[in-house]
Amino acid sequence: MVQVAKIDSNSTGLAYAEESALATLSVPVWIALEPNGYGDFGSEITNVSPTPITNTRSRKKGVTTDLDATAQFNHNLSLWNLEDILQGFMFASWERKGREVVTAVDIDGANPDEYEVASTTGFVVGSLIRGFKFTNAANNALNVVTVVTASTAVEVATGLLVAEAAPPAGAYIQVVGSQGAAGDIDVDAAGDLVALTSTSLDFTTLGLVAGQWIFVGGDAVGNRFTTAANNGFKRVRTIAATRLTLDKSTLAMVTEASTTETIQIFYGDVLRNRVGSNIVRRTYHLERLLGAPDDAALSSIQTQIIKGSVGNEFTLNVPTANLVNVDLGFVGTDEELRDSTAGPLQSSVTTPMLTDVFNTSSDFSRIKIALVSGINEAPASLAAFITEATININNNVSPNKAVGTLGAFDLTAGIFQVGGSITAYFNNVSAISSVRNNSDITVDMAMVKDNGGIVIDIPLISLGDGRLNVSPNEAIKIPLNMEAADASAIFSGYTHTLMWTWFGYLPDAAE
Repeated sequence: MVQVAKIDSNSTGLAYAEESALATLSVPVWIALEPNGYGDFGSEITNVSPTPITNTRSRKKGVTTDLDATAQFNHNLSLWNLEDILQGFMFASWERKGREVVTAVDIDGANPDEYEVASTTGFVVGSLIRGFKFTNAANNALNVVTVVTASTAVEVATGLLVAEAAPPAGAYIQVVGSQGAAGDIDVDAAGDLVALTSTSLDFTTLGLVAGQWIFVGGDAVGNRFTTAANNGFKRVRTIAATRLTLDKSTLAMVTEASTTETIQIFYGDVLRNRVGSNIVRRTYHLERLLGAPDDAALSSIQTQIIKGSVGNEFTLNVPTANLVNVDLGFVGTDEELRDSTAGPLQSSVTTPMLTDVFNTSSDFSRIKIALVSGINEAPASLAAFITEATININNNVSPNKAVGTLGAFDLTAGIFQVGGSITAYFNNVSAISSVRNNSDITVDMAMVKDNGGIVIDIPLISLGDGRLNVSPNEAIKIPLNMEAADASAIFSGYTHTLMWTWFGYLPDAAE
């Protein structure tokens, strides 16, 4: 074996696995990450030197007394690459509408085509579903559920699927929306807030929650409302059997009765900070490959592991004319090193579904900051255009130290804080007044790419700063700081501070 003189950064790699218990792996599922760069990654050792009173006037050798393990890195954002690990920062689990691994795709000319599954929870007649990871493109297409056979199969119209007796591992179907019967879904704009109404569709069966976003209208004329303002992104406020009240919309909606249209409503999975027993702490092994120290086989790879890692700080960065990226920071209990012959090594690493990363020039369908309103679903925006934005999560995680333990024996999460900043082009004094008046403000942004998307919604924030940047020969800009608060202060149904809605499918009209 020949010892190497150096190891290049391009020979490294990063993956994570959720732990079965703090700092412990059982049957790990390693998921690959593709960081752009690293911050502090490893352990910071504290040494304390004895300071006896002697006539030598010499410093004594220090003794290791403490260790702080952290992992920080920057990562681009695509539709699927951070969906799983985001749960660790939200201290919550995804609320799925319906998502099941498929054991077979069965085709019988005398019966509807069907996906065979172990459970049909969340799937109802009229559900819009999409397949993922199937060999045949037709099985990954958008379809309408026609029949649900309890705990056995989800069926769609005959002739839409292609038989797959043994789909690829992990192939699944997911509920991405619902399609109403002809003329069933209308718009009622009377009263304080607009609503979608129905006669036969029961909105309470769709798995929607207060505060999540939906997209109304499909690409075909017969799947959307005639009035353009009634289609597009909307936020759900309340859900009743025949009435879905909305409190955010791109444009002010108007009363409309559908006739023969089969209106499509798209919705996604929801991730929000929870309360009580719904708070879930996830801990991780974060392992960075460090290359081989010699020219032996790949099995001699060195690694660096931050164990017992808890998601602490998360920052979404939205710069001008660039890629959307995030900074992730973890606090761990300890660091472990593999010396190429002994120690843990990630294996069978799973790569998330590959999709292009979001960019800030063409992938934002909506970004809006406005006054909170309980009577107007489309209030005027405080800024027409922004130059940059950030959204921050801080779980205020701190390590628990004890005598006899190097590092931490556990970690304590503090208050869940959400904040951020926006720099916007100044066009009127309403934003400055909102800072002075401590007005109730809300902000949201929608990213859409390749028929999928993410909506981030903060229902209640207070603004800070607001001091105008006035420079020669430049447009005036206004920087605004945001501090989010529990949204139940503005509506009892909103029990969260921050909500992500992850759309597994969106029509072309959403882009």
